[in-house]
Amino acid sequence: MTAPGRGIDDSGHADPYGEEVGDLGVVVVTFPSAQILDVTGPLEVFSSATRLVPGASYGTQVVSTTGGPVLASSGLSFGTTALADVVEPVDTLVVAGGRDMDEACADQELLTHVRRLASSARRITSVCSGAFVLAAAGLLDGRRATTHWAECQLLATAHPAVSVDGDAIYVRDGDVWTSAGVTAGIDLALALVADDHGLRAAAAVARHLVVYLRRSGGQAQFSTLLAAQAAESEPVRELLAWLPDHLTADLSVPALARRVHLSERQFSRVFKAEVDVTPSEHVEMVRLESACRLLETTGHAVDHIARICGFGAPETMNRAFRRRLNTTPGDHRRHFGHLTVQ
Repeated sequence: MTAPGRGIDDSGHADPYGEEVGDLGVVVVTFPSAQILDVTGPLEVFSSATRLVPGASYGTQVVSTTGGPVLASSGLSFGTTALADVVEPVDTLVVAGGRDMDEACADQELLTHVRRLASSARRITSVCSGAFVLAAAGLLDGRRATTHWAECQLLATAHPAVSVDGDAIYVRDGDVWTSAGVTAGIDLALALVADDHGLRAAAAVARHLVVYLRRSGGQAQFSTLLAAQAAESEPVRELLAWLPDHLTADLSVPALARRVHLSERQFSRVFKAEVDVTPSEHVEMVRLESACRLLETTGHAVDHIARICGFGAPETMNRAFRRRLNTTPGDHRRHFGHLTVQ
């Protein structure tokens, strides 16, 4: 198996479409009651990369302990190869997540094969609760890792030798990559393609799949904003839909309460019960999301972004970035702004 190399263009820079890369074998490990998107999301990224990116060639296998059909948690059955039949070395090992993680983590044959394949793999990765299998196999000890936001505390408690990052969409620690829940497996796979073939290649795949190359913020932000969409009260739902388009308006609690015709006290109580954060916290997170997008996709000055996102002064936005995202607007742009690809 050939490790990826970097092509060089006429200017002497690395050409992300210029690699000559041999087949990169991707083995996706699964088990009964698997989350189907943990399996198919990364597979679609690798398949699309093989079709769209010159020089990319990913060979994929989906495997389980026994081989044969596996019934996913959604009720869909899909075929697998037996783990014992997988020949080493593999390039990228992916462990999917699923519903019955206790059974998967107690499957000693599964753990033995995961350790065997990991011992020679160039990259070891997991999607969602697949991190529990890697942890049970001892492959996350002393490393940073993440999993679905709802399971991060359980992972940290069950495996104290693992440093769990509860907010990351994905985490890379050396040759071990772990991702957050479900659709974050697509983010992870795109990052792996970018690692192999460059950002332009990964962006081409992301555009084809109609997904973001890299989502701004962390999974805690997504869990909160998605939960907000499930608000039961129609006035609250309408307010949540209105907010992102009116970030420079008066979004104080008194102003928002007047908008939904409630007293400030009643509004704060109803909002917290339905959205699980205070109105002020939600407003700040929506403004941060908008600011992140503008920092990543435009060349607007930071002070201009602060104004149009409702922060007013750059100092206010800077404090919000430090408090919520543990970074600064400038650092966020430096890390993610270059992902904008024409």
